Amino acid sequence: MQYKQILNKKKGELPRIALVHDWLTGMRGGEKVLDVLCRLYPSAPLWTLLHCPGEVSEAIEARPIHTSLLQHMPFASTLYRSYLPLFPLFAELHKAESGDLVISTSHAVAKAMVSRRTKRKPFHVCYIHTPMRYVWDMFDEYFGPWRVGFVLSRFIFRPIARLLQSYDKMTVDRVDLFLANSRYVAERVRRIYAREALVLAPPVNTERFIAVRREPEDWYLVVSAMVPYKRVDQAIRACAVLQRRLKLVGKGPETAELKRLAEDLGADVEFLGYVSDESLGEYYRRARALLFPGVEDFGIVPVEAIACGCPVVALGIGGVLDSMTHLTSVLYENATVEGLTQAMLGFEVQEGNFKEADLREQALRFSEAHFLSRLERIIQNAMQLASQTEATVGAGVPPHDDLAQLATR
Repeated sequence: MQYKQILNKKKGELPRIALVHDWLTGMRGGEKVLDVLCRLYPSAPLWTLLHCPGEVSEAIEARPIHTSLLQHMPFASTLYRSYLPLFPLFAELHKAESGDLVISTSHAVAKAMVSRRTKRKPFHVCYIHTPMRYVWDMFDEYFGPWRVGFVLSRFIFRPIARLLQSYDKMTVDRVDLFLANSRYVAERVRRIYAREALVLAPPVNTERFIAVRREPEDWYLVVSAMVPYKRVDQAIRACAVLQRRLKLVGKGPETAELKRLAEDLGADVEFLGYVSDESLGEYYRRARALLFPGVEDFGIVPVEAIACGCPVVALGIGGVLDSMTHLTSVLYENATVEGLTQAMLGFEVQEGNFKEADLREQALRFSEAHFLSRLERIIQNAMQLASQTEATVGAGVPPHDDLAQLATR
């Protein structure tokens, strides 16, 4: 559909909106963004590779959910990552339909699940959490020799990664406008895709934490999926060295290995698994500080922590630089156990300097209301520019990088 026609619908009927997400297997950062979009567009159908019923929010569940061939593959609900080489096939056979405006939230192949070869070409906004991390910047963390062995890494997973890289780049032009969740990801989009992306920080449900009354106790907190790139092992090792108590919220494929590590080190670590939102607020309220040793694309967890008045000790690389300041955190540059250990000691020296009011004020900059207001303004401006382009140069692909220059409009 021509973009001018989509805009004209706003004078009468609303444009049809479709949502696309990689997979629905739990409520992590990407799903929290999707949840906000689902509440903004309650009647929008959703396309995804895989849906595990009951694992995501009511707002996401309460709509038509269209799944791909992956849904019917053996053991897909638990071993879906094992089908990684087939993700492009699943995406090509399963594209969003019946949408004038498509909004994808992507960290794998969701950005590709949009048809561009029909007369009714939708306007496609991709909110990108990261280009496919396991085939680009974090290949070694997932498939390096120390993870899967030299032979598998070099002769099996490396060729697969190259094919997926080619597919990832080949499908870039299916996106009209990239929105990146941080400057860190925007730089990655520029480097890998040769495209500009407008930075829009993800929404954080700060309201449920702002009223929490802070009563810190003598232990540190990690809230994370138990996967390699989160570097939860460094938090365990640092707390073992300093003989500090640690509580871990979250689960993942590394849980058993991390439990063995804690036991071998004699570390005082409590593994809590997944907890409710209410319980999570209690842990933020009572923790001495949040430890955040991984490199994140943005990092919603630190923002949730400071909304509760809980300071953060974080590795100063990646998306955390968009959300944390010297008033809310201690940032360190040496991405090792020693670097984290020294940062924790530095935090304990200046612990009394952190003010709850400063932390909570910074968190409010990332509220859901701020995200939604800016998102709607960006989409409207982008579609308006696209329709103007059509009027002057005819139907076709609008100038993508022009669409990304909308921050001040």
